[in-house]
Amino acid sequence: MTEVSPPESVVDKIAQALMQVVSKIPGSKEKADESPEARARTLILKASCKAATVSGTLALPPGPLGMLTILPDLMAIWNIQRQLVADIAAVYGKAAILERQQMIYCLFKHAAGQVVRDVAVRVGERFLIREATLKGIQQMLRRIGVSISQRAAGKALARWLPVVGAVGIGGYAFYDTTQVGRTSMAFFAREIVLVSEKA
Repeated sequence: MTEVSPPESVVDKIAQALMQVVSKIPGSKEKADESPEARARTLILKASCKAATVSGTLALPPGPLGMLTILPDLMAIWNIQRQLVADIAAVYGKAAILERQQMIYCLFKHAAGQVVRDVAVRVGERFLIREATLKGIQQMLRRIGVSISQRAAGKALARWLPVVGAVGIGGYAFYDTTQVGRTSMAFFAREIVLVSEKA
């Protein structure tokens, strides 16, 4: 069975939304912690519960009305996850080095691993981060947008079953946010080295 390619207009909208998400790195009220792993786990649980609640609530409207909530749902979840990444970076004392490439890696490694390999490579106990041009980031986000829009098709189907669909969508948001948190913990626990394209 072949996978159906999503319409270009849908991919464009998702890619634009992704650019909005990764272009602004949020601040964090968190401080570097002596036990960053324990604090990060608490932050992950809190963010995952919030994401599940938001996503499940937005999935309640049935049918065509529910279809209109898909992009706002994705944006709300990404904003929660973006703040989670920033908070975990702060807990590990690495808020100052958090940039677009690291944000893209932490947000989408679990969902689009092939794409984000262009951004970060783990070598032993360090992560090498490749500098990326704006055009390179846009192309990467478009490829991630294709992957996300294919998954969004499943969410669209679930919106025709309001209560059951909302529970499933909320559960997936919880899982997805937990994965973002785990990726962020594994990432910020290691040394991060920025590699220039000229090197």
